[in-house]
Amino acid sequence: MDFSCSEDALDASLDLLRRLNPKEISKNLSNICRLQPDLAEELLSSVDTPLNIQKCEATGKSYLCCDYNRDGDSYRSPWSNKYYPEIDDEDQAPHPTSYLRELELFANDSFDIYRDLYYAGGVSSVYLWDTEEEDVDKSGKVGFDGVVLLKKKIEPSSLGNAGFWDSIHVFEVQPRGNGSATYKITSTVILDLTSSADIDMYLSGNLTRQTVKERNYTDASSHVANIGSITEDIESNLRNMLQEVYFGKTKDIVGDLRSIEKLNVKEDQRLRQQELIKGFEKI
Repeated sequence: MDFSCSEDALDASLDLLRRLNPKEISKNLSNICRLQPDLAEELLSSVDTPLNIQKCEATGKSYLCCDYNRDGDSYRSPWSNKYYPEIDDEDQAPHPTSYLRELELFANDSFDIYRDLYYAGGVSSVYLWDTEEEDVDKSGKVGFDGVVLLKKKIEPSSLGNAGFWDSIHVFEVQPRGNGSATYKITSTVILDLTSSADIDMYLSGNLTRQTVKERNYTDASSHVANIGSITEDIESNLRNMLQEVYFGKTKDIVGDLRSIEKLNVKEDQRLRQQELIKGFEKI
């Protein structure tokens, strides 16, 4: 394969990752980055991988790691605003500006409540960053970007059942002059289920959708409320789609392969159907 053109190499890498086992996406992505180090940054920012959990040493709280809070091999905690493992030049590492940092703390507290209500456990993290030369202030008239991360993990049980659900919502807030703002959100859900009770079986994959909504706002904090409301609707829709596509199709396929009814019951139904058809033909 000729990787002389970086754009062709990137497209080929992304195409390859779509065809490989989604359960090993992190391993495959790491291998491709080692083969093509010049594409590492683009690949890491383009490919969603299962979220890792890390603990903030300053607060003792857990937080989620992704490409949006990464600097080298360290990840910034949304609770303490520090990078772990610690880095020597942390002052030079990416941090939100002062008021955006306050907004980030408010968003993390808000989505922590959302996580508790909807997931009854798990871990959530929100990261914000500036997009304008002007600093974000209380007025909410300056746009910013961010990401909402949610993870619920089921530890392996005695029956061999395990799995996780990862939600990644990358958003852009673009205020307009009429007291409204446009919210562009790219949402990805990564689902992984494993069962080894009788036979080894797993279901793994991801689903990505883009959403654009316009909502009114009064100040910067109301952006968080709008993002929360939109995220709630998106997650509900994605969950229904996953239930229909993954679980519904799997149930249909398994039902076609093996019936749970006894053979004599199926045969009786077939004979009754034949008799009914013959009766209609005589009319």
